[in-house]
Amino acid sequence: MSQALGAKPASLLVLLTVMWGLNQVAIKVALGGFPPMLQMGLRSAVAGVLVLLWCFARGVPVFRSGRRFGPGVLTGMLFAMEFALVFFGLTMTTASRSVVFLNTAPFFVAVGAHFWLGDRISPAKAAGLALAFVGIAVAFLDGLSPGTLNTAAGDVLCILAAVFWGGTTLVVKGTSLREAPAEEILLYQLLVSAPLGFGLSVLVGEAGIGPVTTTELVAFLYQGVVVAGASYLAWFWLVRTHSAPLLHAFTFIVPVSGVFFGAVLLGDPVGWRHGIALLLVASGIYLVNRPAPVRRAVPPGA
Repeated sequence: MSQALGAKPASLLVLLTVMWGLNQVAIKVALGGFPPMLQMGLRSAVAGVLVLLWCFARGVPVFRSGRRFGPGVLTGMLFAMEFALVFFGLTMTTASRSVVFLNTAPFFVAVGAHFWLGDRISPAKAAGLALAFVGIAVAFLDGLSPGTLNTAAGDVLCILAAVFWGGTTLVVKGTSLREAPAEEILLYQLLVSAPLGFGLSVLVGEAGIGPVTTTELVAFLYQGVVVAGASYLAWFWLVRTHSAPLLHAFTFIVPVSGVFFGAVLLGDPVGWRHGIALLLVASGIYLVNRPAPVRRAVPPGA
């Protein structure tokens, strides 16, 4: 397992986190035509079909090991709970607040990996995580002020979603799934979360898809094709090959990119705090990802 990211994996992570920042805005926009649980189920179903086609076209062997079935279903349930909470949460809070609380996941991963996976938190990594979190707090200083009861409820749901996101990463790292192709890991999550989303939609009595605008349709397809399909394949490939807390440190970029897209697409105000936040986040990522110094042997008699 790599303890420091090279240039290519780090660049891929930056691209993914920027895409995920836009995803929060896309979910909020698509809620205008797609109810939350139905939207979750449909996007998982769309992405699942695309990933299956990808596996067939490229001859990727999936579902060949029965011992991965249990952990696979577990990750699917955790994945479904994460996004059920996010989608419900976004009906009660803003996209900007949601992205802040969802991205507390690195802390749950770091603590879980420390105790369960033996991936110890060094003082430098702890300082990096703390610094990046301060950056997020600065960026959303106004938004983190106490809100209404409904907003607070949505915030709590997004924090719980972060717990499930962190749990998904830990299960992948700590079970036989770490030996599975990235496509198989993603398929377990998509194929489990799709029927759960449809079932929850019926259970809570959602009315079904309403009149859908072109913008809402594009936002939905972005989630299903680009994010839940292509970007998650890349993410789980990285999860299998690199340190979990190190990867999750990069997710602090998501709120910053989410603010940018919120300003461009939704008209959210952006102030000087976000520039400071970017510097803090970048510094935190450097501390977390910095390779340990190589100790040189001291010549005898030196």
